[in-house]
Amino acid sequence: MPQDKLSIKVFADGANLDGILRLADDPRIAGFTTNPTLMRQSGITEYEGFARKVLDHVTDRPVSFEVFSDEFDEMARQARRIASWGPNVAVKIPITNTKGESSVPLVRELSAEGLRLNVTALMTADQVGEVVDGLSVGPGAIVSVFAGRIADTGRDPIPLMASCLAVLEAFPHLELLWASPREILNVYQANAIGCHIITVSHDLLGKLSLIGKDLTDYSLETVRMFHDDAAKSGYLI
Repeated sequence: MPQDKLSIKVFADGANLDGILRLADDPRIAGFTTNPTLMRQSGITEYEGFARKVLDHVTDRPVSFEVFSDEFDEMARQARRIASWGPNVAVKIPITNTKGESSVPLVRELSAEGLRLNVTALMTADQVGEVVDGLSVGPGAIVSVFAGRIADTGRDPIPLMASCLAVLEAFPHLELLWASPREILNVYQANAIGCHIITVSHDLLGKLSLIGKDLTDYSLETVRMFHDDAAKSGYLI
């Protein structure tokens, strides 16, 4: 299936400003997400300044920015401030704080106020059920389940993601996001079960051009790559 035939929305996941601005011109990208870890890895030191630069250029698609406090009162303050940066902003709220305390009461409060949320770091069907209850009233939200991290534990994430979709079926204003994919195949797996959104890292997005590539041609290109690299290295036996 060609990439342009996919029904799932692809969100670019990263915090490299140049990469985001380049991808903003790519019609395949339906939105953007980031998080404090990605921002730190990219050397971002000024949170709001970075966010506003992104929003200056990305005005027609959703962009998710995450709160970073561990206290719910401060999370609420940060969420309201982040939401004020633009109408296309979704505020990422982790499913719990670092003490394992549920953020669902905060999610319910913010959603009722009209904030568009992206509830993140979910990994169980129970968590999805809890957060859906908190998001039942509101303008719409994203529920981010970390399918890639679930797969890292040796579990097949597809049955879980399918069950999450079933939970969300009664709430058409909520979208399920397949987070942390490990390979382009995950895009097709997520699309096949009807997942609404998948985040794809900037590096992985480069592989979208391989979709549908003839495997015989790809095999020959691989042989030529190995041969050329060996020749350039001057190896002798």
